[in-house]
Amino acid sequence: MANQEELVFLPLGGVGEIGMNLALYGYGTPEKRQWIMVDCGVTFPGPELPGVDLVLPDIRYLANQRNNLKAMIITHAHEDHYGAMNDLWPGLNVPVYASPFTAGMLEAKRDYEGSRAEIPVTIFKAGDRINVGPFEIEAVGVNHSIPEPMSLVIRTPLGNVVHTGDWKIDHAPSLGPLTDETRFRKLGDEGVLALMCDSTNSMREGVSPSEEEVSEGLRQIIEAAEGRVAITTFSSNVGRIRSIAQAAEAAGREVLLLGSSLKRVVDVARDIGIMEGLKPFIAEDEYGYIPRDKIVVILTGSQGEPRAALAKIARDEMRNVALTSGDTVVFSSRTIPGNEKAILEIKNGLIEQGVKVVSDGDALVHVSGHPRRNELLKMYEWTRPQILVPVHGEAAHLTAQAELGASAGIKTIPRVRNGDMLRLAPGPAEVIDAAPHGRIFKDGKLIGDFEEMGIGDRRKLAYVGHVAVNVLLDNRYDFVTDPDLVAFGLPEFDDEGEDMEDTLYDAVLGAVESIPRARRKDLDMVREAIRRAVRAAANEAWGKKPVVTVFVTRV
Repeated sequence: MANQEELVFLPLGGVGEIGMNLALYGYGTPEKRQWIMVDCGVTFPGPELPGVDLVLPDIRYLANQRNNLKAMIITHAHEDHYGAMNDLWPGLNVPVYASPFTAGMLEAKRDYEGSRAEIPVTIFKAGDRINVGPFEIEAVGVNHSIPEPMSLVIRTPLGNVVHTGDWKIDHAPSLGPLTDETRFRKLGDEGVLALMCDSTNSMREGVSPSEEEVSEGLRQIIEAAEGRVAITTFSSNVGRIRSIAQAAEAAGREVLLLGSSLKRVVDVARDIGIMEGLKPFIAEDEYGYIPRDKIVVILTGSQGEPRAALAKIARDEMRNVALTSGDTVVFSSRTIPGNEKAILEIKNGLIEQGVKVVSDGDALVHVSGHPRRNELLKMYEWTRPQILVPVHGEAAHLTAQAELGASAGIKTIPRVRNGDMLRLAPGPAEVIDAAPHGRIFKDGKLIGDFEEMGIGDRRKLAYVGHVAVNVLLDNRYDFVTDPDLVAFGLPEFDDEGEDMEDTLYDAVLGAVESIPRARRKDLDMVREAIRRAVRAAANEAWGKKPVVTVFVTRV
């Protein structure tokens, strides 16, 4: 068995979480396995990671497999599927296959971020096939909330795998393609060993509403509005942007785009011809000259991002654009978990200005790009897999899809999480090994793990502040001058009105003076005594122990 060729699946991100998708497929004997990578995404930091810009998958497993990695295929241009490429590809330097839109977005992202890595991309789109080592890979068109998404059929000598990527069934999308039912049915006839399937909406019953219904809902809001209408949505949702622009034109309104990420996406979409038929968007400096009932603004900020256009408008900080009482803001988006508070702050800021706020719960203004349970059942019916592997979801989503698949008669549904190496064939599907995995962090221009980037210390500083102490001792180990003490992030006074720095200063004096002069020769011991005394004094006065840095020098 040790020398037998195997087909294995190894997720390093996106299985047990939503975001940061990165999957490896390997074929061969354990000693000579060849790999392909599907997607290379990021996730975004929460408040528990102060200062971190992006969270990337840890790919150290590939350090020893670098020469065996044959290609990287990107299913679509959402950040959680391609956002780590500029940072991780230079260390891999393998061929990349992606759609024209994804390639254009990658280039625009590189220019915007000033990345030095120019990633050569081979165009790969629905209907195409490529041969990479022992794999033949076919792209199958699916519908999602971004242009040119694809599922992948990965053919190997041991069987065919369908990697769905992100998909849904929408018979009336504002932007194609349709999910290719005919092709999936033919794949089912050919034989599908394993289906790696999107689990994001596996807990939601029924079928996702059509984008056509969302477009109609937005059209009605625009036509009924007496003042300006501002609509915020995900920048990558080109179909939604088209729908809004068409509805605005039908209502006799001009359209303004606000937000750099939105403009980049539209520029790429225009370059590949999927913005044809729309009137030109107006310039920002024209906004103030257009009657309030003759304009629609499409803008960034649907997730409460503080520097996005909508947040600036809510704070009345935009130079050329403002909203007033009677205007309408529509959140044509879902709330990503963790962003609730930031979004609520923006909504409250708008409401204070007299702006009407419309969200997904108020009207049909958004639909997810992922399949609900009835759509998942359709995919099972089309492909008839021997093995179902739920991916792209947290534990609850993966478990819900596993239960749904079992109810549909799929016999083999292994439990897989990030780092699990699943053998798909030969023999029964089972986890046979564990690979190192986890998260690394992009902070400014640097990338490293939790300790390397100092995130733990930064988090501690955010809670308890910092005190710096500088002490100079003479040759008799007495004070040369008064100690210097500076406190950052501590209360100014204690509950009795005493100055906190004075309290800590007295602790420094007491710590040094309590040490016999002969023992002060041990400067490390003096330093530690001061540190402990300052923390103890702060704890007694405040109830918290700050981070304390002490410098002791003999002059």
